[in-house]
Amino acid sequence: MEKRSWLEVSLEVSGELAEAVAEVLSRFAPGGVAVESTAIKASADEYGEPVGPMRVRAYLPVDDQLEATRQRLEEALYFLGRIQPLPEPAFTIIHDQNWMEAWKAHYRPIEIGERLLVLPVWAAVPDRGRIPVRIDPGMAFGTGTHPTTQLSLLLLEKYTRPGEGLLDIGCGTGILAIAGRLLGAAPVYGVDTDPAAVEISRQTALDNQVTKGILFEPGSVTEVRTGLLPVRQAPVVVANILTHILIRLLDDGLADLVAPGGILLLSGILEEKRGEMLTALEWQNLTVIEELRIEDWLGLAVKSR
Repeated sequence: MEKRSWLEVSLEVSGELAEAVAEVLSRFAPGGVAVESTAIKASADEYGEPVGPMRVRAYLPVDDQLEATRQRLEEALYFLGRIQPLPEPAFTIIHDQNWMEAWKAHYRPIEIGERLLVLPVWAAVPDRGRIPVRIDPGMAFGTGTHPTTQLSLLLLEKYTRPGEGLLDIGCGTGILAIAGRLLGAAPVYGVDTDPAAVEISRQTALDNQVTKGILFEPGSVTEVRTGLLPVRQAPVVVANILTHILIRLLDDGLADLVAPGGILLLSGILEEKRGEMLTALEWQNLTVIEELRIEDWLGLAVKSR
């Protein structure tokens, strides 16, 4: 089989910009986008903790369309940079190389909280007494390295109720729903407006050998409220989405998906959006019972008054 060459596009940005940059690059990269930490603080037992800025990578096939694709990509980054300054992207030709193999050489398991361990799908599970959650580091979001994912996992570890239901709104790669299921929640449901994300979530569940008590479907708050799933409420509802979308989902009835006495876990909130988020929660008669912070990102546990 003929081997292909690729143009690697790479930018190092702050955590708050990583998602926006990844979204732009994903428009042009057929193989997906990777978001990773620029440094992993590792201990002697080889567990890693992500530190520093984020590196966003995408790969463009070297073909007849490369120059046109690169020009459109650079234009898209230019317009994003008008909103908030970006560094110049680095372009590198990768010859006859499977970049996934390169990721394998550097990606390390990440301990989160007291019980969870996020690790790549190919890694052996160390016998450390933690619950392994397998993820494909080639996916754009939800790989465990981004602060918003870590905040969500920390909150899930604390508030998941074994034997009780969990809803994941905007499931992405499925990492949160699957972590909740591995923590004992049942049944677990995940929804996403992107059908591709639903398929990725289903594959992630298979990678984790989680096939019972979990279901992923395309949709969002409105679809759940109108009967998309076998349930319309759960004791724990989690949503790891940017602030303006969280606020819109609250207006759509996100809090109504929480069963009486239950908890709503929110992440994806930048520090600068905290006041806006708290105001929206106030309007919904919701109160914050716990607030976590990693870098410039916040995670909130909220419930009805």
